[in-house]
Amino acid sequence: MTKLRWGIKTAPQHTTYEAMLRVWKEADEHPAFEHAWLFDHFAPIQGDLDGPCYEGWTLLSALAAQTSRLRLGIMVTGNTYRHPAVLAHMAATLDVISGGRLDFGIGAGWNEYEHESMGIPLYKPGERIRRLGEACEIIKRLFTQHLTDFDGRYYQLKQARCEPKPVQKPHPPFVIGGGGEQLTLRVAARYADIWNSTGGDVETFRHKVQVLHEHCAAVGRDPSEIELSVQLRVNYDDLQATTEAVRAFVEAGATHLVLMLTYPYPEGIVSKLADEVVSQFS
Repeated sequence: MTKLRWGIKTAPQHTTYEAMLRVWKEADEHPAFEHAWLFDHFAPIQGDLDGPCYEGWTLLSALAAQTSRLRLGIMVTGNTYRHPAVLAHMAATLDVISGGRLDFGIGAGWNEYEHESMGIPLYKPGERIRRLGEACEIIKRLFTQHLTDFDGRYYQLKQARCEPKPVQKPHPPFVIGGGGEQLTLRVAARYADIWNSTGGDVETFRHKVQVLHEHCAAVGRDPSEIELSVQLRVNYDDLQATTEAVRAFVEAGATHLVLMLTYPYPEGIVSKLADEVVSQFS
Protein backbone atom coordinates (compact mmCIF):
# COMPACT_ATOMS: atom_id res chain seq x y z
CA MET A 1 0.00 0.00 0.00
CA THR A 2 1.23 3.50 -0.84
CA LYS A 3 2.42 5.36 2.25
CA LEU A 4 -0.14 7.80 3.57
CA ARG A 5 0.99 11.07 5.15
CA TRP A 6 -1.37 12.46 7.79
CA GLY A 7 -1.74 16.02 8.98
CA ILE A 8 -4.04 18.38 10.84
CA LYS A 9 -5.35 21.83 10.00
CA THR A 10 -6.52 24.44 12.46
CA ALA A 11 -8.11 27.22 10.43
CA PRO A 12 -7.25 30.28 12.56
CA GLN A 13 -10.82 31.60 12.69
CA HIS A 14 -13.17 31.64 15.71
CA THR A 15 -10.44 30.15 17.88
CA THR A 16 -7.59 31.20 20.19
CA TYR A 17 -3.84 31.11 19.85
CA GLU A 18 -3.55 29.07 23.05
CA ALA A 19 -5.97 26.43 21.78
CA MET A 20 -4.19 26.07 18.44
CA LEU A 21 -0.79 25.89 20.14
CA ARG A 22 -2.03 23.07 22.39
CA VAL A 23 -3.21 21.03 19.40
CA TRP A 24 -0.04 21.66 17.39
CA LYS A 25 2.18 20.63 20.28
CA GLU A 26 0.14 17.47 20.73
CA ALA A 27 0.49 16.68 17.02
CA ASP A 28 4.22 17.46 17.12
CA GLU A 29 4.62 14.79 19.76
CA HIS A 30 2.51 12.13 18.02
CA PRO A 31 4.30 10.06 15.35
CA ALA A 32 1.09 9.36 13.41
CA PHE A 33 1.04 12.95 12.14
CA GLU A 34 3.62 14.42 9.78
CA HIS A 35 2.25 17.87 8.88
CA ALA A 36 0.11 20.74 10.17
CA TRP A 37 -1.57 23.67 8.41
CA LEU A 38 -3.21 27.06 8.76
CA PHE A 39 -5.14 29.08 6.18
CA ASP A 40 -4.53 32.53 4.70
CA HIS A 41 -7.52 34.79 5.34
CA PHE A 42 -8.10 38.10 7.11
CA ALA A 43 -11.68 37.47 8.24
CA PRO A 44 -13.54 34.26 8.98
CA ILE A 45 -14.74 32.40 5.90
CA GLN A 46 -17.25 30.39 7.92
CA GLY A 47 -19.51 31.61 10.70
CA ASP A 48 -19.69 35.17 11.98
CA LEU A 49 -17.65 37.56 9.85
CA ASP A 50 -16.97 39.65 12.96
CA GLY A 51 -15.17 36.82 14.75
CA PRO A 52 -11.41 36.58 15.31
CA CYS A 53 -9.15 35.53 12.45
CA TYR A 54 -5.38 35.38 12.90
CA GLU A 55 -2.93 36.26 10.12
CA GLY A 56 -1.52 33.00 8.80
CA TRP A 57 2.18 33.62 8.19
CA THR A 58 2.94 35.38 11.46
CA LEU A 59 1.00 32.72 13.35
CA LEU A 60 2.85 29.99 11.46
CA SER A 61 6.19 31.49 12.51
CA ALA A 62 5.12 31.35 16.15
CA LEU A 63 3.99 27.74 15.84
CA ALA A 64 7.16 26.81 13.94
CA ALA A 65 9.26 28.15 16.79
CA GLN A 66 7.35 26.03 19.31
CA THR A 67 7.37 22.72 17.42
CA SER A 68 10.30 20.59 16.37
CA ARG A 69 9.16 17.77 14.07
CA LEU A 70 6.01 18.59 12.10
CA ARG A 71 6.20 19.82 8.55
CA LEU A 72 4.08 22.95 8.38
CA GLY A 73 2.56 25.44 6.02
CA ILE A 74 -0.30 27.61 4.83
CA MET A 75 -2.93 25.75 2.84
CA VAL A 76 -2.79 27.86 0.80
CA THR A 77 -1.44 31.39 0.58
CA GLY A 78 -3.44 33.80 -1.58
CA ASN A 79 -0.98 35.11 -4.13
CA THR A 80 -2.90 38.38 -4.56
CA TYR A 81 -2.33 39.41 -0.93
CA ARG A 82 1.46 39.88 -1.13
CA HIS A 83 4.02 40.59 -3.81
CA PRO A 84 5.69 37.26 -4.62
CA ALA A 85 9.18 38.58 -3.87
CA VAL A 86 8.02 39.64 -0.39
CA LEU A 87 6.37 36.26 0.09
CA ALA A 88 9.59 34.49 -0.92
CA HIS A 89 11.45 36.32 1.86
CA MET A 90 8.75 35.41 4.38
CA ALA A 91 8.86 31.74 3.35
CA ALA A 92 12.64 31.53 3.38
CA THR A 93 12.74 33.08 6.86
CA LEU A 94 10.17 30.60 8.11
CA ASP A 95 12.09 27.68 6.64
CA VAL A 96 15.13 28.83 8.60
CA ILE A 97 13.14 29.30 11.81
CA SER A 98 11.64 25.83 11.49
CA GLY A 99 14.90 24.09 10.62
CA GLY A 100 13.75 23.20 7.11
CA ARG A 101 10.17 22.08 7.79
CA LEU A 102 8.18 24.42 5.51
CA ASP A 103 5.85 23.15 2.81
CA PHE A 104 5.25 26.24 0.69
CA GLY A 105 1.54 26.50 -0.11
CA ILE A 106 0.22 28.95 -2.69
CA GLY A 107 -2.91 29.52 -4.75
CA ALA A 108 -4.44 32.20 -6.93
CA GLY A 109 -6.64 33.89 -4.26
CA TRP A 110 -10.42 34.17 -4.43
CA ASN A 111 -12.14 35.87 -1.48
CA GLU A 112 -14.15 38.83 -2.74
CA TYR A 113 -14.90 40.41 0.65
CA GLU A 114 -11.26 40.47 1.74
CA HIS A 115 -10.08 42.08 -1.47
CA GLU A 116 -12.88 44.65 -1.60
CA SER A 117 -12.75 45.55 2.09
CA MET A 118 -8.99 46.13 2.07
CA GLY A 119 -8.73 47.69 -1.38
CA ILE A 120 -6.69 44.83 -2.83
CA PRO A 121 -7.38 44.24 -6.53
CA LEU A 122 -9.20 40.99 -7.28
CA TYR A 123 -8.35 40.32 -10.91
CA LYS A 124 -10.38 38.20 -13.29
CA PRO A 125 -9.80 34.45 -12.78
CA GLY A 126 -7.58 34.08 -15.84
CA GLU A 127 -5.30 36.91 -14.75
CA ARG A 128 -5.16 35.64 -11.16
CA ILE A 129 -3.95 32.26 -12.32
CA ARG A 130 -1.44 33.70 -14.79
CA ARG A 131 -0.13 35.83 -11.92
CA LEU A 132 0.11 32.64 -9.84
CA GLY A 133 2.27 31.04 -12.52
CA GLU A 134 4.62 34.05 -12.61
CA ALA A 135 4.72 34.09 -8.80
CA CYS A 136 5.77 30.43 -8.65
CA GLU A 137 8.58 31.07 -11.11
CA ILE A 138 9.77 34.18 -9.23
CA ILE A 139 9.73 32.47 -5.85
CA LYS A 140 11.52 29.38 -7.18
CA ARG A 141 14.25 31.58 -8.65
CA LEU A 142 14.62 33.66 -5.48
CA PHE A 143 14.94 30.47 -3.46
CA THR A 144 17.71 29.12 -5.69
CA GLN A 145 19.57 32.03 -7.36
CA HIS A 146 21.88 34.67 -5.94
CA LEU A 147 20.30 37.43 -8.05
CA THR A 148 16.99 37.29 -9.88
CA ASP A 149 15.86 39.29 -12.88
CA PHE A 150 12.32 38.78 -14.08
CA ASP A 151 10.43 40.64 -16.77
CA GLY A 152 6.95 39.18 -16.69
CA ARG A 153 3.56 40.34 -17.79
CA TYR A 154 2.61 41.21 -14.21
CA TYR A 155 5.80 41.24 -12.14
CA GLN A 156 9.25 42.68 -12.76
CA LEU A 157 12.39 42.10 -10.66
CA LYS A 158 15.82 43.64 -11.12
CA GLN A 159 18.80 42.08 -9.35
CA ALA A 160 16.52 40.88 -6.54
CA ARG A 161 18.00 39.03 -3.59
CA CYS A 162 16.58 36.59 -1.07
CA GLU A 163 19.00 35.89 1.76
CA PRO A 164 19.23 33.74 3.71
CA LYS A 165 18.08 31.00 1.40
CA PRO A 166 15.70 28.32 2.67
CA VAL A 167 17.32 25.46 4.54
CA GLN A 168 15.73 22.90 2.20
CA LYS A 169 17.53 22.35 -1.10
CA PRO A 170 16.91 23.15 -3.83
CA HIS A 171 13.83 24.74 -2.18
CA PRO A 172 10.88 23.87 0.07
CA PRO A 173 8.22 21.72 -1.60
CA PHE A 174 5.57 23.71 -3.46
CA VAL A 175 1.98 22.96 -2.49
CA ILE A 176 -0.47 24.35 -5.04
CA GLY A 177 -4.16 24.48 -4.26
CA GLY A 178 -6.96 24.88 -6.78
CA GLY A 179 -8.93 22.93 -9.33
CA GLY A 180 -9.29 25.12 -12.42
CA GLU A 181 -8.80 22.68 -15.26
CA GLN A 182 -7.43 24.93 -18.00
CA LEU A 183 -5.00 27.11 -16.04
CA THR A 184 -4.59 26.22 -12.35
CA LEU A 185 -3.89 22.53 -12.94
CA ARG A 186 -1.42 23.52 -15.66
CA VAL A 187 0.47 25.62 -13.10
CA ALA A 188 0.31 22.67 -10.68
CA ALA A 189 1.68 20.32 -13.33
CA ARG A 190 4.67 22.60 -13.80
CA TYR A 191 5.46 23.63 -10.22
CA ALA A 192 3.68 21.49 -7.61
CA ASP A 193 5.30 18.88 -5.43
CA ILE A 194 1.92 18.49 -3.74
CA TRP A 195 -1.42 19.36 -5.33
CA ASN A 196 -4.28 20.08 -2.92
CA SER A 197 -7.80 19.53 -4.14
CA THR A 198 -10.15 22.33 -3.11
CA GLY A 199 -13.26 20.36 -2.25
CA GLY A 200 -15.90 18.41 -4.10
CA ASP A 201 -16.79 14.74 -4.07
CA VAL A 202 -14.60 11.78 -4.89
CA GLU A 203 -15.66 11.62 -8.54
CA THR A 204 -14.73 15.28 -8.98
CA PHE A 205 -11.36 14.53 -7.38
CA ARG A 206 -10.75 11.61 -9.77
CA HIS A 207 -11.57 13.81 -12.74
CA LYS A 208 -9.27 16.62 -11.58
CA VAL A 209 -6.43 14.12 -11.10
CA GLN A 210 -6.94 12.91 -14.66
CA VAL A 211 -6.79 16.49 -15.95
CA LEU A 212 -3.66 17.16 -13.85
CA HIS A 213 -1.99 14.11 -15.39
CA GLU A 214 -2.87 15.33 -18.87
CA HIS A 215 -1.21 18.66 -18.11
CA CYS A 216 1.83 16.78 -16.76
CA ALA A 217 2.12 14.95 -20.07
CA ALA A 218 1.91 18.25 -21.93
CA VAL A 219 4.80 19.78 -19.97
CA GLY A 220 6.87 16.59 -19.78
CA ARG A 221 6.41 16.04 -16.05
CA ASP A 222 6.11 12.61 -14.40
CA PRO A 223 2.74 12.77 -12.59
CA SER A 224 4.05 10.45 -9.87
CA GLU A 225 6.23 13.36 -8.72
CA ILE A 226 3.11 15.22 -7.53
CA GLU A 227 1.57 14.07 -4.27
CA LEU A 228 -2.25 14.23 -4.17
CA SER A 229 -3.68 16.05 -1.16
CA VAL A 230 -7.19 16.43 0.25
CA GLN A 231 -8.67 18.23 3.25
CA LEU A 232 -11.51 16.59 5.18
CA ARG A 233 -13.39 18.07 8.10
CA VAL A 234 -13.38 15.93 11.24
CA ASN A 235 -16.78 15.01 12.66
CA TYR A 236 -16.02 14.86 16.39
CA ASP A 237 -19.31 13.06 17.03
CA ASP A 238 -18.77 10.37 14.38
CA LEU A 239 -15.14 9.54 13.74
CA GLN A 240 -16.20 6.45 11.79
CA ALA A 241 -17.89 8.74 9.25
CA THR A 242 -14.65 10.71 9.04
CA THR A 243 -12.75 7.47 8.46
CA GLU A 244 -15.05 6.41 5.64
CA ALA A 245 -14.81 9.83 3.98
CA VAL A 246 -11.02 9.58 4.09
CA ARG A 247 -11.09 6.01 2.77
CA ALA A 248 -12.98 7.04 -0.35
CA PHE A 249 -10.30 9.59 -1.26
CA VAL A 250 -7.46 7.21 -0.43
CA GLU A 251 -8.99 4.68 -2.82
CA ALA A 252 -9.08 7.47 -5.42
CA GLY A 253 -5.34 8.07 -5.02
CA ALA A 254 -4.95 10.68 -2.27
CA THR A 255 -1.94 10.09 -0.04
CA HIS A 256 -1.52 13.49 1.65
CA LEU A 257 -4.41 13.69 4.10
CA VAL A 258 -5.31 16.82 6.06
CA LEU A 259 -7.81 16.41 8.91
CA MET A 260 -9.51 19.76 9.53
CA LEU A 261 -10.23 20.57 13.17
CA THR A 262 -12.82 23.13 14.26
CA TYR A 263 -12.80 25.03 17.55
CA PRO A 264 -13.35 24.09 20.32
CA TYR A 265 -10.90 21.21 19.94
CA PRO A 266 -11.77 18.24 22.16
CA GLU A 267 -9.17 17.36 24.76
CA GLY A 268 -6.77 14.76 23.37
CA ILE A 269 -8.25 14.96 19.86
CA VAL A 270 -4.93 14.28 18.13
CA SER A 271 -4.39 10.99 19.97
CA LYS A 272 -8.03 10.05 19.40
CA LEU A 273 -7.70 10.64 15.66
CA ALA A 274 -4.55 8.54 15.59
CA ASP A 275 -6.28 5.70 17.44
CA GLU A 276 -9.65 5.79 15.69
CA VAL A 277 -8.93 7.10 12.16
CA VAL A 278 -5.26 6.81 11.19
CA SER A 279 -4.92 3.29 12.64
CA GLN A 280 -7.63 2.05 10.27
CA PHE A 281 -5.23 2.50 7.34
CA SER A 282 -2.13 0.80 8.69
